[in-house]
Amino acid sequence: MDFSATQPLQPPPQPVRFHGTGGDYFRIWIVNLALTIVTLGIYGAWAKVRRLQYMYRNTELDGSSFEYWGQPLTILKGRIVALVLLLLYKFGFRVSTLFGVAVLVLLAAVLPVLLRNSMRFRLHNSSYRGLRFSFHGSVGQAYVTFLFGYLLTIVTLGLAAPYFHWKLKRYQHGEARFGQAAFSFAPRAGAFYAIYVQAWLLLIAAIAGIAIFISVTLGGSGGLKALAKAPPPALATAAFMFVVITLFLLYSAFFNARLQNLIWNGTRLGEHRFEYRLSVWPLFVIYFGNWLFTLLTLGFYYPWAMVRLMRYKAECMTLVPAGSLDDFVASQEQEVGAAGEETADLFDIDISF
Repeated sequence: MDFSATQPLQPPPQPVRFHGTGGDYFRIWIVNLALTIVTLGIYGAWAKVRRLQYMYRNTELDGSSFEYWGQPLTILKGRIVALVLLLLYKFGFRVSTLFGVAVLVLLAAVLPVLLRNSMRFRLHNSSYRGLRFSFHGSVGQAYVTFLFGYLLTIVTLGLAAPYFHWKLKRYQHGEARFGQAAFSFAPRAGAFYAIYVQAWLLLIAAIAGIAIFISVTLGGSGGLKALAKAPPPALATAAFMFVVITLFLLYSAFFNARLQNLIWNGTRLGEHRFEYRLSVWPLFVIYFGNWLFTLLTLGFYYPWAMVRLMRYKAECMTLVPAGSLDDFVASQEQEVGAAGEETADLFDIDISF
């Protein structure tokens, strides 16, 4: 008996595509840069909206693009708040010790709320096929995640940094929604520690390699002493910086590739799952090429660098649907229409720069 007619077909994986080009983005970037300079940074909020709208519109999943709806004035408001807090933090103790302590207490009280609202703002203003994302993390969770995690990292001299990072991603991904469908986050803190330890070992090896390079370049075992006594020749300085930057980019490629694969492969949207396959060496080649060409062109290669990186990251991501994506989106639209879409709070702001 043939059951093929009654068994639902498994929908194919849906790869993410990015269709932006360096030339198109250059025209947006150069205008944004010029107007931001002329307005002493004020236009930066409008520049961010134009940049994100371009990136979203050119990111495609299953034949449809994403949309960004953020308002520049809201972003500008958030940046003013962030600037005021930064100035208070920078100059608080110069006024008096008591005033500085009061500023620290103020920052501890408001920053978790602002960071939580920033997440709400970004997701609320992101949509796919007309259906918006949202963030439902509570203020209490924000304090536990940001304030407690930050203080724990300081007290443990950085040893709790992987735990803090895990808490942040669990809060960020686990409390996100698409329509009424919830995202979930499965990775454990131990997996973050494994990647951090490997990255730390790689960093130690890189530092050792730099020390060996200095020693050999400046003449055997006395190289480090010679470096401390007198500045090296220009050629040696350039070679030293080249080696340092190359090793740093290799470290960044390893850390980012391993971590992003862990995060996204452990994230689900309802029954749908993600596959993310960043590779260290291709990512390193992109990092290195972007840095080198941006340096040689005095920064004008930057738009092509951004597009190149976005395209590679998009190509590494695939949504593996558990059912028809069209049916899933349609059902979410009906649920949101019945329940009423939650609007962003009055004080939801985007404080990112």
